Amino acid sequence: MRMWIIVFLGLFAGAVWAEPVEYSLPDLDGKVHSLADYRGKWVIVNYWATWCPPCLEEIPELNDFHDRHQPTGDAVVIGVNFEDIGHEQLSAFVDSFLMTYPVLRTEPSFATPLGSIPGLPTTFIIDPTGKPVATQVGPITGDQLDAYIERKKQEAATDG
Repeated sequence: MRMWIIVFLGLFAGAVWAEPVEYSLPDLDGKVHSLADYRGKWVIVNYWATWCPPCLEEIPELNDFHDRHQPTGDAVVIGVNFEDIGHEQLSAFVDSFLMTYPVLRTEPSFATPLGSIPGLPTTFIIDPTGKPVATQVGPITGDQLDAYIERKKQEAATDG
């Protein structure tokens, strides 16, 4: 019986990501960003908080990754602030860290449309079709993101 439950959960987890995921959140200016707006691009959705030291350490990496991919438009970073913080305080923080990618707001919750947030930072990688393809709990670097995307592109070229 126990083995069947593990297999079922594994199949269910895979099925959750079989289709594109859609949701929308507002940025600091009130503009609503939807995952559908970014179809055709790799989307890096990074859940973070201002009080989280590993989150703060990865902001320059995410800025660099976002800025390097902006000219080609093949990838974008979206930061999702995951804490109860005042709008002015968050805006000042984003300005002080020179965050170049969109920062969206949401109420902290362990469950999101992309999956659970077991700790911060948590990063989801969405492929150009809108499907979540990977999750990283803990800090991530731009080089890791580039290597992952390149590997997936090579796999797609080999498969198709």
